[in-house]
Amino acid sequence: MRTVTFLLIDQMLATGTVLPLEMLRGAESRARVEGEASPLRLLTASLDGRPVSTRSGFSFTPDVALADAPDSDLVYIPAMWRNPRPALKRSGPLLQWLRRQAEAGAAISAVGTGVCFLAEAGLLDGKPATTHWHYFERFTADYPRVKLKRQYFITQADKLFCAASVNALADVTVYLIRQLYGPAVASHVERNFSHEIRRPFEEIAYSEGAVRLHPDEEIVQAQTWLKEHCSEEIRLSEVASHFDMSVRSFNRRFKLATGQTPLQYLQNVRVDMARELLQSSNLSVNEIAEKVGYQDMGHFTALFKKFLSTTPSEYRTTVRAKLFRVNT
Repeated sequence: MRTVTFLLIDQMLATGTVLPLEMLRGAESRARVEGEASPLRLLTASLDGRPVSTRSGFSFTPDVALADAPDSDLVYIPAMWRNPRPALKRSGPLLQWLRRQAEAGAAISAVGTGVCFLAEAGLLDGKPATTHWHYFERFTADYPRVKLKRQYFITQADKLFCAASVNALADVTVYLIRQLYGPAVASHVERNFSHEIRRPFEEIAYSEGAVRLHPDEEIVQAQTWLKEHCSEEIRLSEVASHFDMSVRSFNRRFKLATGQTPLQYLQNVRVDMARELLQSSNLSVNEIAEKVGYQDMGHFTALFKKFLSTTPSEYRTTVRAKLFRVNT
């Protein structure tokens, strides 16, 4: 069971916690329907275990005090309204806890001015980050060692995710759900929580170390190679040979590093490419199938439906309706 901890901070903006929490619950529920028995442990934690007042006036009662919070696989830091300095001054123990979680390998997501907690903890030194546009100048002055990417709504540095807005946080969460449960569950959550078309995370985020969250550099190179050649006919035996591995060793190392077989990874890449073409081009479904490496239309359709729980034609109809709907 993976543990996700949502930090509660006095005078926080509630949406930075409630939205990803509900999205993750939706993902967990959908995964259960699809037979994926991988529950999440979702916890809220405040510095002292006492209720926290939000900017909207609502009060959140945490599950635990920070000192009692377990090691987490994923941590969410909310935004503060305008100036986060007063909260930062009271957050020494929280910053120490964030450092420990990062050292233990947790993924950490912060939104808006919540990014300041990552910067204050020293976790973003020498790394890219973004924050709410209103706080750009102060952030640059306070954290000169952080590489602020003003033109991006999302940045990723290994397992540290910064989102400039709540909408960007939703994109980060869809990406993380994809890591946890795969593309079909992520697509289901995205369609149900977002009324507009979202561009893929990889296209809108500034990323360093973003190809994977594993340390096997040869497999990283193999992932990059598969992405670059995904539209071609690929024999995995030839790919293994290209990286001086036996097929058995290549499959074993790839699965150990990514949680997927090379074939599953290639299928993911091709389906993602097909999604983008269905959204942005006027190519026929047959032409798209060929462009992503499939000559058999029936096989392509079955694979697309397996991954996204809808056919290519139905998917295009849905996204085009969102793009071009006219009020009547």
